[in-house]
Amino acid sequence: MNSKFRLYAFSVPWNIFLLTVGSFFVAMAIKSVAVPHGLVSGGVSGIALLIYYFTSALTPGLWLFLLNIPIAVLGWVMVSRRFVLYTAYGMASITLWMELIAFTLPIDDILLASIFGGALLGAGAGISMRSLGSSGGLDIIGIILHQRFGFRIGQISFLFNAALFAVSFALLETDLVLYSLIMVFVTAQIMDYVLSMFNQRKLVFVISDHAQTIADAIMKEANRGVTLLEGRGGYTGQPKQVVMTVVNNVQQKKLEEMIFTLDPEAFVIFENTFNVIGKGFSRRKVY
Repeated sequence: MNSKFRLYAFSVPWNIFLLTVGSFFVAMAIKSVAVPHGLVSGGVSGIALLIYYFTSALTPGLWLFLLNIPIAVLGWVMVSRRFVLYTAYGMASITLWMELIAFTLPIDDILLASIFGGALLGAGAGISMRSLGSSGGLDIIGIILHQRFGFRIGQISFLFNAALFAVSFALLETDLVLYSLIMVFVTAQIMDYVLSMFNQRKLVFVISDHAQTIADAIMKEANRGVTLLEGRGGYTGQPKQVVMTVVNNVQQKKLEEMIFTLDPEAFVIFENTFNVIGKGFSRRKVY
């Protein structure tokens, strides 16, 4: 069942669904929250909003689409055609949603608008990034620089947004820029949460005199793979086997009870890990 779901997660319909839903949230955050309050989002959409505020020509959605075209061409050449095709769909969806959305969310307080707009934007970007594409813009630039020069995507985003908001301070009211920074901060936090909420696993190390018994129980009752590591006690110098396995959050308590039932003296370490790639867990995402 899990294997079938993982295969479906790489299918075209599922990726189109993620990009469509994610694009709607991004478009609503910009069109229904950010624009009515004069806020600036991060990334390429922030540039599109600045141009729109000072020219009043076209619409924010069309500016965003036009700015994304040269970036998409660069991605076509330097990343992969599949990634860019999915991303092109995501970019077109955002533009279409922004043209179709004609309502403004009734939020009068600009601080609440910044927080809620950031939450919508982060959720939309996170959902889009869970597909094999993205919502375009800075995502493509980040992946290119990461693959070519080893820059972390977070670093690229920080530097780009630092330059964007430096310009914004010169063009907009200080209060508006500060509220926009709050929106960008919330966006980053929510996006990280959305990206990790289904991926987080527990890396487990068990040090016990009954390592093989515990390993057999984990494989049989929890249906999880196990690796036995060879260790040595730092004080006694005696050889010990260390059981290593990975479980999801739901299985953690069951595993804990199983281990201490078999060996009340066991020493157990549960460590959060963001993503696990391999058989039984996530497949490697190839752009």
